[in-house]
Amino acid sequence: MGHDVSDDVTAVAPTVLRDPPLTGLVVADFSRVLAGPLATMTLADLGATVVKVEHPDGGDDTRRWGPPWTRNGSSYFGSANRSKQSIALDLRVPADLAMAHELVRRADVLVENFRSGGLDKYGLDPVANRVVNPRLIHCSITGFGSGAGAHLPGYDFVVQALGGLMSITGEPGGDPQKVGVALVDVLTGKDAVIGILAALHQRRLTGLGQHVEVSLLQSLIGSLANQASSYLATGTSPHRLGNRHPSIAPYETLRCADGLLAVACGNDRQFQRLCEVLGLPRVAGDDRFSTNGARVGHRDELVALLEDRLAARTAAEWQTVLTVADVPAGEVKDIAHGIDLAVSLGLDPLVDVDGEPPQVAHPIHYSAFEPAHPTPPPTLGQHDDDVRRWLTTPTSDAVNNQEHL
Repeated sequence: MGHDVSDDVTAVAPTVLRDPPLTGLVVADFSRVLAGPLATMTLADLGATVVKVEHPDGGDDTRRWGPPWTRNGSSYFGSANRSKQSIALDLRVPADLAMAHELVRRADVLVENFRSGGLDKYGLDPVANRVVNPRLIHCSITGFGSGAGAHLPGYDFVVQALGGLMSITGEPGGDPQKVGVALVDVLTGKDAVIGILAALHQRRLTGLGQHVEVSLLQSLIGSLANQASSYLATGTSPHRLGNRHPSIAPYETLRCADGLLAVACGNDRQFQRLCEVLGLPRVAGDDRFSTNGARVGHRDELVALLEDRLAARTAAEWQTVLTVADVPAGEVKDIAHGIDLAVSLGLDPLVDVDGEPPQVAHPIHYSAFEPAHPTPPPTLGQHDDDVRRWLTTPTSDAVNNQEHL
C-alpha cells in the first residue's frame, strides 16, 4: 500500500511565527547608493537590526538624488533604506572611529562597498575585523573585484556598458541602450544577500564568519544566462535584436491596431494555437514555420503574416482572446499598470510605511513567518543617541548583543 505524503505535509504544516528568521542579528551597513543598501534592506525585511553608518556631511549620496522627493529625502534613497537606524560617523575622527570599531565587534554582518582596500586605513578591513570578531560575516561589494580591477569605480551604468548588457539592449542598427533600471546594482544586491545567508548558515556549523565578495561585473556576467552561453558556444557575441528573442519565434512584440502586443510562443503547440486564433491554420503547417528553428530562420516572413492579422483588433482585444486560448500574450504597459495588476492578483506588491508613500514590498512570500513591519527610511543621524548609547553600554556578551539597541 502506497504512502500518502499528504499525511506528512498536514502533520508538519508550519504555523505563522511571530518573528522573522534574522531577528536578533545585527548588520553594520557601511554601504551607499543601491547594491549594498538594497542587500541590507532585504536583511532588515527578514528581521535583522540594520545600523546604517553615514558620513555626517550629507550621508548616502542618494539622499540628494531627486526629484522626486519624500518627507525624509529622495524617493531613490527610500527605495533601499527602510527599516534601518542611521548613525553619522566621520571615520577620520578618533571618537567616531572607535564607535565604528565597537559596532563591528558587536555585529553579525558587515556590508560595505568602499573601493577595495578603502577600509584598510581605518582598521576596518576584513582581516582586522576577523581578529576583533571571528564570527563576523564581512561582505564586500565592488565594481570589478579586489584584484586587477580594484582601482576601477563601480557604477551600474558603466558596468552595463563594459560588461556587454548594453550591447544586446536596443534596436538592431541603433545605439546600445542601458536597461531602464539600475539592474546590475539590483542583481548584485541580491547576490550579496545570497552570499551572506550562505555564510550565516555555515557559521552555524563552524562558529566562524568569513569574507564574502561580490562584484557588479561578475553579477552581470552571471545574469547573462543564454546570451553568455551563446557566446561561449560559438565564439561570436550576440547582438541587439530589439524585443526579439535570439532563439525563439514568435517571442517578441507584434504590432496590433493600436499598439504593441508581447507574444511568447515557447513551443510548437502554443504557435499552433496562435495560428488557430488568427485564422492562419496553414501557416502552422508550413515547412517554414512548423518548428521553432524554422520560424527563427524565417522570422521576418512570419512576423509580416502575423501582424497582417493582428492589425484588425486592438492589443487589449488580442490579449484577451489569446489568453483564453492559452497563448502567452500581454499588452506593453507602464509601471502603474504592473503594480495595479499585481494588486488585482492578490500578490500584495506594496507595503505601507508610516508617513511615507507606499513602497514596493519584500517580494517573497513565506508560509511560516511574515517579513518585519517596515519603518520609514531614516533621516541622517536620526538614531545617533540610541546607537551611541548602545555602543557605550557594557555587555557581558562581547559579540552579537543588541539588548539595548
